[in-house]
Amino acid sequence: MNIDRMEFLAWMERLMGRLDMLGDNINELHKKRNSIDGEELLDNQDLLQMLKISNRSLQRYRSIGRLRYYTISGKLYYKLSDVHQFIRESFNPLSK
Repeated sequence: MNIDRMEFLAWMERLMGRLDMLGDNINELHKKRNSIDGEELLDNQDLLQMLKISNRSLQRYRSIGRLRYYTISGKLYYKLSDVHQFIRESFNPLSK
């Protein structure tokens, strides 16, 4: 079975289009899964990398009530707006 170059390129173009569509669908599902009320949720790992802090520091912020968190199916999540609020409250500009 032989196919010419143009037919092959057309098939590859269709295949790439479908893969792009699947990638977009996966990204949308991922965004919906990690959001609540349209707001992005971050897990511990996301927050540790974002804030560049240790697991113990994150646990301490939760314990003293400085950082709000939510437990869903036994896993901890943080709303992005709560994280931004925590950063604003923790920011101490240098006074001159």
